[in-house]
Amino acid sequence: MSVKKRKLLIVDDNKNILTALTRLLEMEVDEVHTASNPNLIHSMVRSNDYDAILLDMNYSASVQSGNEGLFWMKEILKMDPNAIIIPITAYGDIDLAVRAVKEGAADFVVKPWDNDKLLATLNSAYNLRKSKLEVESLKDKQKSLLEKIDKKYSCIIGSSSVMQEIHETIKKVAGTDVDILILGENGTGKELVAREIHRQSIRNQEILISVDMGSLSESLFESEMFGYEKGAFTDAKEKRRGRFEIASDGTLFLDEIGNLSLSMQAKLLSALQNRTFTRIGANTPIEFDTRLICATNKNLKEMTSKGLFREDLFFRINTIELTIPPLRDRGDDILELAEFFLNNFKAKYGKNSLKL
Repeated sequence: MSVKKRKLLIVDDNKNILTALTRLLEMEVDEVHTASNPNLIHSMVRSNDYDAILLDMNYSASVQSGNEGLFWMKEILKMDPNAIIIPITAYGDIDLAVRAVKEGAADFVVKPWDNDKLLATLNSAYNLRKSKLEVESLKDKQKSLLEKIDKKYSCIIGSSSVMQEIHETIKKVAGTDVDILILGENGTGKELVAREIHRQSIRNQEILISVDMGSLSESLFESEMFGYEKGAFTDAKEKRRGRFEIASDGTLFLDEIGNLSLSMQAKLLSALQNRTFTRIGANTPIEFDTRLICATNKNLKEMTSKGLFREDLFFRINTIELTIPPLRDRGDDILELAEFFLNNFKAKYGKNSLKL
C-alpha cells in the first residue's frame, strides 16, 4: 500500500526505532522528520504541516505510565486541533492506547509493529486529516459567505413597537447559550432572526448550520443529522460527517421542526438529551457542543396535546420561546421594508432615480 505525498513526524527516544521506521517509510512518503527529544515537538509542529505524527508514549526509563506521551499529545493538539496523532505503545500498554484515542489520538501502533498494518494505519490517518481539513475549508467558506450576508442583511428591518421588543429579546437571548424556539408564519423571517441571534452570540466565530427538517425523510434523517461511516450502506463510498458534528461549537438551526415524524423526534431527543450521537455504521458515540435554535410555523402545543409532537422534546427545545408576528400585524414596518427593498433594487440594477 503506497502512502504518497505526505509529511510525517516520528517522535521516539529510541534511535533504533527511529531508524527502522524511517527506512520503512522513506520510500512511501515525501518527507520523514524524526525527533528523539520531545522538547523539539513545539518548534517542529509550528514550522511544518504534518499529515500524521507517530508519537512514543514514554521518554523516561524510570517512568512507564504514558503520561509524558499524553502531555505531548495535548500540546500538539493545542497547536494544531486537526493534527493526526498515532501513539506508539508496547504490546502491554493497550489500555494506554485506548485512553490516548479517547483524548484525541486518531489510532495507535503497537510495538513490534506489522509493516502492512502500519502503512494501512497511516493511509487511514491521511484520509482523516484530509477530511478534517475539508470540513475546516467548508466552515471557512460558509463563514465568509455568511459574513457577506450579515453585512447586507445585518439588521432586521422594522422599528415598530413589536419589532423593537424582538430586537431587545434577541440581545438578551444572544448573550446566553440556551436553546430557543422561534414561532411564526411562513415568510415572517424566522431564519433571519436565528442568524441574528447567532451573530450576536458568543459562538459567532463558529459556523451556523441550517437544516430544513421538513425536507428530511425517515430514511435520510440519521445520515444527514448524524453522518455515516464508509461502507455503512451501499452508497456510503466515503465517511461523511452529519450536521451535528459539523455544527459543533457553533449553532444548529432546525427549521420546520414541527414537520418531524414521531420516530425522528425520538432520535433527535435522544441526541439532545445525551449530547452525543453515533454515526451510521459506527459503535462509538461522538460528543457535540452546539447551540440549538429551532423554528416552526405550526402550533406545537396543540400538536403535543394531540400526540403529534413529543412533550419532552417540546420542553427540551423551547427554553426560550420567541414569536415573530406577520407583517399584517405590524403595518408600521411596511414603508420601511419597501424602502429597504427599493434601495437594494437600485443598487443592484443602477436605477438610482427610483423613488416610492
